[in-house]
Amino acid sequence: MSRARAWGAVVVMCLGLFILGVDFTVLNVAVPDLQRDMRPSMAQVQWIIDGYALVLGGCVLAAGAVSDAYGRRRCFLVGLWLCAMACLVGASAHAPWELIAARCGMGAGAALMMPSTLSVIVSLFPEGPQRRKAVSLWALVAGAGTLLGPVAGGYLVEHYSWRAGFWAPIPCVLVTMAAAAVVVPESRGLRNEPIDLTGMGWSTAGFLALVWAIIEGPDRGWTTAPILGAFAAAIVLLAAFARHQRRCAAPMLPIDVLKDTRMRTATAVLAMLSFAVFGALFVLSLYLQNILHLSAAQAGQRMLPLSAAMAVGVAGAFVVSRRCSQRALVTAGLLAVFCGFAVLAGAGPGSGYGRVLLFELLAGLGVGIAAPTATEAVMGCLPADRTGAGSAINDATRQIGSAVGVAVQGSILTSVHADRMRAFPTPPGADVGVHSLMSTAASTPRLPPEVRARLVAHSQDAFVAGVASAAHAAMLVTALAAVAAWRRLGGRDSGVPTSAAPTEPVHGPALTTPSPSST
Repeated sequence: MSRARAWGAVVVMCLGLFILGVDFTVLNVAVPDLQRDMRPSMAQVQWIIDGYALVLGGCVLAAGAVSDAYGRRRCFLVGLWLCAMACLVGASAHAPWELIAARCGMGAGAALMMPSTLSVIVSLFPEGPQRRKAVSLWALVAGAGTLLGPVAGGYLVEHYSWRAGFWAPIPCVLVTMAAAAVVVPESRGLRNEPIDLTGMGWSTAGFLALVWAIIEGPDRGWTTAPILGAFAAAIVLLAAFARHQRRCAAPMLPIDVLKDTRMRTATAVLAMLSFAVFGALFVLSLYLQNILHLSAAQAGQRMLPLSAAMAVGVAGAFVVSRRCSQRALVTAGLLAVFCGFAVLAGAGPGSGYGRVLLFELLAGLGVGIAAPTATEAVMGCLPADRTGAGSAINDATRQIGSAVGVAVQGSILTSVHADRMRAFPTPPGADVGVHSLMSTAASTPRLPPEVRARLVAHSQDAFVAGVASAAHAAMLVTALAAVAAWRRLGGRDSGVPTSAAPTEPVHGPALTTPSPSST
């Protein structure tokens, strides 16, 4: 196929990925408007927001294997259709349970789409500059969509209503479906074995239990019976999945590839990077709104420099990739992220937005360098007939890393704030909220004015101390990732040759994969 059509297919895949990223976070700023209209409970609000992430994280691994077996473009189109139908349900919902069902349906569609986006891109280009450019664009769009979600959501809520967050994606989905049907060639693996339904069941159940425990842990308490039970169930289910994969004649995952040190290191680095950055974005959104007193939409706008810095990092990494090894690029990117967290860890009560901006520039630059390079390292270890499953591994580790990052850094923030607030001397009998800045603020009208002023100031100081503590935790994780990248990501830059198992074209132009002699 022509290079122009191949790049057209890349653009379509990235458009689908961008829709997925925006949908992931578009409702985060719509909660107050939604509460006034639908009056859901706090538990229902949490599931309206988190149902998408739960189903996406739980099903993406199985969806990657399905895309290899039944066709990557087909799964991409089915995923888009599911998202459009779920958006219709959400936009016309009259009860909270309908919104929860709609968000879970959107997560199921996203799980089908996400592995296909990267596996199609990898199948279109051989190893070399064109693949690096395409994977870099994919990584940039993956991050930018998530960051722009709150900005888009704020605009839609301000000018229309929370329902616009469900209506707006539908035209974009329809355009993307039409473009994919015309431009994107079908491809699938050359495997004739039956699909591993048992493995899919084990993996989906295990990851659903794991992601549910991570999402619910901060609110229910990490040591409560439901959370410990869910973690135990996840361990048992995923252990059964691993055992089944070792014994299965046609496993859903490429077991030999999973033994590759580069593959394990690159996926671990991506998970740790997601832990640090996505956890920090959650903490910073609270900091911008509660300490700097910005609206949700304004807070989203203040995070846009991170996307700009990511674009610079992606472009810079592509320029120097011919002269630098993947190990050097990933390590350098992680060190830039580490420096960003060092800046954030020094935050004080009077720091303002300047320190946040410097963090965003350093972290965005580092992510732009490290994430595409590590993603290329993952995909370079895969045979061409398993790129869907390999892409799903990449996606699942990112999702779990980001979920753990939000949960852990959010818990650190809450714990530090609560510990410092308990030390605040209050009049006898005063009921002062300590678990969050919002609960503390809600208790101030009952206090004398002078006590109220000291309490609010102390609460803000405690909140900023929590932000700094969360940044220290992210620094540690980023440093460990940098050490792992430098020590374990050396050697081959291309992994298992993608020509090891050629991709089969289906009802479309041939997707040619070069022979070893042509690379």
